[in-house]
Amino acid sequence: MTEKKEAAAKKSSKKKAKGEKNLYTKRLRTVRTAQDRTKVWGLADAVKYIKQNATAKFDETIEVALNLGIDTKQSDQNVRGMCALPNGTGKNIRVAVFAKGPKAEEARKAGADIVGDDELGAKVLKGEIDFDRCIATPDMMPLVGKLGQVLGPKGLMPNPKLGTVTMDVTGAVKGAKGGSVEFRAEKGGIVHVGVGKASFDEKKLVENIRALYESVLKAKPSGTKGNYMKKASLSSTMGPGVKLDLSSLSKDAA
Repeated sequence: MTEKKEAAAKKSSKKKAKGEKNLYTKRLRTVRTAQDRTKVWGLADAVKYIKQNATAKFDETIEVALNLGIDTKQSDQNVRGMCALPNGTGKNIRVAVFAKGPKAEEARKAGADIVGDDELGAKVLKGEIDFDRCIATPDMMPLVGKLGQVLGPKGLMPNPKLGTVTMDVTGAVKGAKGGSVEFRAEKGGIVHVGVGKASFDEKKLVENIRALYESVLKAKPSGTKGNYMKKASLSSTMGPGVKLDLSSLSKDAA
């Protein structure tokens, strides 16, 4: 009897999940049917539209995609950097710091969630990665370097160019906690970053998006030829996407 009840419960759960998926699909299909997919939106209007259609049962992430005119096969055209969003991301970022002695204590006081050295390294090698950002002091890099095969694929490997290998532990931890986001161009030359939550005020989202745009512009490789910033779009986790007018992304357009 118990097995039958468990089977029935699983079947009911699957039906509910399928029903929610169909409901989402139907809602999004309705929105897209009414949407002019060729329209190019100014930033302020786009943010307002995306917020209005972010109607999932959770606080959706607002995401920006920037299509860059780069050749990612060329090592000198990789686009990667860090951007401090003025209004944060709306996420609780868990920060791990590889440090010892006074710097370890400094990291704890700055608000780091996890601080350690050899013991922390052993946990990482076992796959125990309970953090979203990893910071290290320079003297810890011989240890952290051995963790590259684990941290690298997850995009967590500390890097001096991103400010995550530093003696300024306080600044790095507070930056990560305050809303600094890493951006990196994928193979197709697209930078995809979450810039806040649907619950954010429209003005705050606009400010975050412009900050990201300016940071990606500054990261333009010297070897890039032709049009660097080709296209941009805005969407939410479960909502439709819209094309953005690039001229409206500049801080000068504010």
